[in-house]
Amino acid sequence: MSQQDPSTINGGSAVAMVGKDCVAIASDLRLGQQSMGVSNDFEKIFHYGHVFLGLTGLGTDVLTVSENFRMKTNLYKMAEQREIEPESFANLVSTSLYEKRFGPWFVGPIVAGLNSISSKPFVCGFDYIGCIDYAKDFIVAGTASEQLFGMCESLYEPNLEPDDLFETISQALLNAVDRDALSGWGAVVYVITKDKVVKRYLKTRQD
Repeated sequence: MSQQDPSTINGGSAVAMVGKDCVAIASDLRLGQQSMGVSNDFEKIFHYGHVFLGLTGLGTDVLTVSENFRMKTNLYKMAEQREIEPESFANLVSTSLYEKRFGPWFVGPIVAGLNSISSKPFVCGFDYIGCIDYAKDFIVAGTASEQLFGMCESLYEPNLEPDDLFETISQALLNAVDRDALSGWGAVVYVITKDKVVKRYLKTRQD
């Protein structure tokens, strides 16, 4: 049997994008066993206060890592008496992944959020062992990464308003997962502004 990258076994993709005083993060809803579909309601986006984490990769690791960060952010909130900021959370993700570098979690994390003081949008991604990839426009993860890069390069414009940002990230994700057999089966999009978070589900092909 040939060696397979564990992060592609369950499939799935995510993308985050920066707008004008807003940020969006989206993922597909597919959980697969290689090319076989298992579930179409496996959300890959988790939030800790006002910070959002997209996790693609091995399904078991996605659940383990998300709960691990739930514990760590709760401890942070108890100690600091405030919610964690996106920049601090990115460093927490980085150090947590690096701690496991000799037996890494097979996840592709992306972080998105607005700084609660400056309202500045923030997105970044990571490799398996926690190297941070800061981005000023968009960041992608998962099995449809190459397709997502292509779609985002084509559609992204700076300083998009929240509604336009939603439309742009949705079209990028929908068109990318249509070209990837391991992603798709519905999608969820969060658009984060200073005063609210809007969550929407998208219908996609179920084949």
